Amino acid sequence: MHRIAKIKVDAKQLDVYKSLLKEQMNTAIKVEPGVLSYTAVADKKDATSITIFEVYASVEAYQSHIQTPHFKKYKDAVKDMVLSLELIDTDVVCLAKKDNF
Repeated sequence: MHRIAKIKVDAKQLDVYKSLLKEQMNTAIKVEPGVLSYTAVADKKDATSITIFEVYASVEAYQSHIQTPHFKKYKDAVKDMVLSLELIDTDVVCLAKKDNF
């Protein structure tokens, strides 16, 4: 399962938001076998526009992920920082990567 999350963050809380996001992402990668990868990027022209590329082993892995204590902690902590959230489910058209990347 591949998903894109587009997030607009309150500029005054951006540094705290990024710290909480990093904590959630690292915990999920460490403890959840079905969470395969995250890549979070910020728009160079607007650092408050964050896009996260998420890869899960399956829809069930994603459903399990959003029920975990660390994800719920993150969602609760950032609820007043996130101004908007758009979730986009995608289908992979093609994938190319270097070995060991």
